[in-house]
Amino acid sequence: MFIALATERHFGRAAERCGVTQPSLSAAIKQLEGELGVQLVWRGSRFEGLTPEGARVLDWARRIVGDARTLREEMRAARHGLSGNLRLGVVPTALPMIAQLTGPYLRRHPNVKIEILSRSSIEILQEIDNLQLDAGVSYLDNEPLGRVVTEPLYRERYLLLMRADHPLASRTTLDWAELAALPLCLLTQDMQNRRIINNELSRADVPVAPQLESNSVVALVAHVQAGPWVSVVNAHTATLFAATPDMCAVPLQGEGGAKQVGLIAPWREPHTPVLAALLAQARRFSDG
Repeated sequence: MFIALATERHFGRAAERCGVTQPSLSAAIKQLEGELGVQLVWRGSRFEGLTPEGARVLDWARRIVGDARTLREEMRAARHGLSGNLRLGVVPTALPMIAQLTGPYLRRHPNVKIEILSRSSIEILQEIDNLQLDAGVSYLDNEPLGRVVTEPLYRERYLLLMRADHPLASRTTLDWAELAALPLCLLTQDMQNRRIINNELSRADVPVAPQLESNSVVALVAHVQAGPWVSVVNAHTATLFAATPDMCAVPLQGEGGAKQVGLIAPWREPHTPVLAALLAQARRFSDG
C-alpha cells in the first residue's frame, strides 16, 4: 500500500489500485508509521509527498516486495517448473523485433505468460522501480539509466520510410540534410527515439518541424502509406513495413553512431526465475 501511495501520489487512486477503501489505506500507512516510529508521508488536505524517512523506507519497501516475489516464484519453480507472469515494457521502435526475443523464450518456457506493454524509455525505468514492470526493452547508451542490469540486443540503424512512388525511392542512401524539405511525421517528444532523431537532424542543420507526431509507430506508417509524408524508422520497423510493394526504406547516413537497444532489468539479485530465464535468452539473442 505504501508503494502504491508513493507511485500514485494520491490516497484515492492508491486505494483503488490496491482494491481497498481510502480509510483502510490511510489506516495501514499510519500503522506502518507506528511500527517504524517515523512519519512517512506529509499530510494536509491531500497527499503532499514523502518525508525524508519515507523516501528511505520506499527504497527498502521496493526491495522487500521484490525479494518476496522472487522467493514465491523460486518455490513455485521448484515445485512445478518455470511458470508465472512476466510484464515487459517495450519502447515503440523495438516492438517490431520483440517477437525475436519473446518467441524463442516462450517456446523454451511454455508455462510462462508475457504481457508486452508499449512504453517510453522514461516510463520503463519508472515502472521497473515501482514494481509495475518486471523488465523492459529500451535504449542503453543514449540517456542515463540508473541502477539496472542490461543485456544488449542490437544496434539501431535509421532509414527513411516512404511510398514506393516517392521521388527519392530509387536512391541507395540519403543524407540527413536531404530531409529538410520533406513532410516528416515522427514520434512524439517524450519518446527517446524522437530525441535521437532530433539530434541527428540538428547535426545536419535541418529544422525539426514535423507536420505530424504520434506515440504510435503504426500511426506514422499509416500516414506514410497515405502520402505524401515520410518518416525516419529503424531497420526492424523498415523490414516489417517496407516489404510491401507500395513502400520502401532508404538508409540514412550521418555523423551520429547507431544506438544500442537492449533488455533492462532491476538491479536485484537473485532475479525471479522467469526474469533470469529472459536475461539468459537476451544473451543468446545478442550472441546470435
